[in-house]
Amino acid sequence: MRLATYNVEWFSNLFNDAGRLMEDAKWSGRYDVKRFEQIEALGIVFNALDADGLMIIEAPDGHRKRDGVVALETFAQKMGLRANRAVMGFVNDTQQEIAFLYDPHVMKAVHDPKGDPRFDQDYKIDLNTDAAPEKVRWSKPPLELAIETKSGIRLRLIGVHAKSKAPHGARSNAEAMRIAIENRRKQLAQCIWLRERVDDYLDQGDNLVVLGDFNDGPGLDEYEKLFGRSGVEIVLGGDGDVPLFDPHAAAMIGQNAGAFPVSARFWLEDQKRWLETLLDYVMVSPTLLDRAKDWRIWHPVDDPSIAAVPELAQALFTASDQFPVTVELDI
Repeated sequence: MRLATYNVEWFSNLFNDAGRLMEDAKWSGRYDVKRFEQIEALGIVFNALDADGLMIIEAPDGHRKRDGVVALETFAQKMGLRANRAVMGFVNDTQQEIAFLYDPHVMKAVHDPKGDPRFDQDYKIDLNTDAAPEKVRWSKPPLELAIETKSGIRLRLIGVHAKSKAPHGARSNAEAMRIAIENRRKQLAQCIWLRERVDDYLDQGDNLVVLGDFNDGPGLDEYEKLFGRSGVEIVLGGDGDVPLFDPHAAAMIGQNAGAFPVSARFWLEDQKRWLETLLDYVMVSPTLLDRAKDWRIWHPVDDPSIAAVPELAQALFTASDQFPVTVELDI
């Protein structure tokens, strides 16, 4: 069974309020990409992925006037995907939902939130060690799923979109530093909260997969030394914890030079260059490690088998600023 995570930039902009695709020549939200171009590219990518289950980060939004599930199922039908059933968790007001698209002939998937507090509630933690706990809230609450495969195997999935550390809105270097540090604190708090939920599942012996966009990774920014370790390392587990495993994260830990795995590509306008980094992960519990293989980042240049198919490579560049990550599970 192939599981995937994919952050689709401005996916919501491709649908009207009725959940129908707008295949026109208006701008999509992605720089210099029109809506019909992004839709066509996404169709190519999703069909190439051929995933049994796909965690979509920045999925079409859902609220009183829009239904992200309808939008995704419309998209799946239009593109002829096996994974044509959608489930969404707690909706938010950011136009960036977390949703799961899956093949109903392969598995059953149910939104099944756990914990106290739940991910749509407040979590209290002392972020700045002043003995006054602060409230932390997910702007995009993780999606907790109970999965049962056709063969009867049960597993838990947690889809994640952790807070960005970028200092958006800063008007000076000092303000940028202040915002970046504050965002880093909140991102780490979210990852501590997430790790607590991971521990709950692992303590019960559950098969667990944690996947999504963490906006973070070992060695990615200068504030990591200030806080000790990255959010990804916290979720993976430290000394004494039952570990989760992702080979791309493992390749980054402690590495200061050499080739790094890459799942995202952003244009830096002020520097007139591309920044490539690793933000997207698929982490598995020890109970699944012997059943998991072939982790793959669908990078249009770094993956030779994709680079050899120009139509797919170009579609990956056009569809989003991040690339899918997949794993094969023998379940």
